[in-house]
Amino acid sequence: MFDDFFYRALLVGVGVAIIAGPLGCFVIWRRLSYFGDTLSHAALLGVALAFLVEINFTLSVFIVSALVALFLIYLRAKTSLPSDALLGLLAHSVLALGIVVLGFMTWVRIDLLSLLFGDILAVSMYDIWLVFLGGSLVLVILVTIWRPLFADTVSHDLATAEGMNPQRARVIFTLLLALVISISIKVVGVLLITGLLIIPAATARNVSSGPVQMAIISTVVGVIAVVCGLFSSLQWDTSSGPTIIAAALVLFVLTLLPLRRAITLVADYSAKLANRGS
Repeated sequence: MFDDFFYRALLVGVGVAIIAGPLGCFVIWRRLSYFGDTLSHAALLGVALAFLVEINFTLSVFIVSALVALFLIYLRAKTSLPSDALLGLLAHSVLALGIVVLGFMTWVRIDLLSLLFGDILAVSMYDIWLVFLGGSLVLVILVTIWRPLFADTVSHDLATAEGMNPQRARVIFTLLLALVISISIKVVGVLLITGLLIIPAATARNVSSGPVQMAIISTVVGVIAVVCGLFSSLQWDTSSGPTIIAAALVLFVLTLLPLRRAITLVADYSAKLANRGS
């Protein structure tokens, strides 16, 4: 009924949604939305350098995003500028550098729109393996650092007093964000990847009653947004990446309507069943 490229798009989209769900919750809890934007903007510079030095696309994006994240940590320690100023400085600087570097490479033809807004319908089997293997690694590491990272989110001093080494957890989480952005950029692009992290998590926050439940609901919302977005894109012949984000926005708006109470009751009931089962 559907071509192979559509099934590949569904697979890779669902994989990215599963990874982005719990990570997006921490982005919301730790108020790091603009930080996600900064890393996604750095991805464009990573793409440019990948073409320039002829290395793997995903590896280059991850290295650049990780270096930008670590440089931000360094700047916070060395300057008195507020975090939002540093994030704005880095976000716009790396985006401009990426475009400048691409402009110098006149011998390379690049579809900027697919970089900025994604081209999920063009993913290959390599991309699927990359998302699921890389995503599995991300989720395993996130589960490992969940306790110290969440404790640091609640109270840095308390986490330090408990000997949880929250600083290490924070750095690891930063690198995980960089990895997720590097393997997800082909799905929704540089400008929209933060939306896939934030909107499902924000939707889940409206109807969840606990952190674990929020992470699960965020993942489910992301998967639904991907599926609905792709089918809507196919039906209306719209860009797939933006349509996925638009579908996530619709789900968010639904949680603000009177239906929200019913969704909350269903979510609470599901949590009780899960607790009984465990």
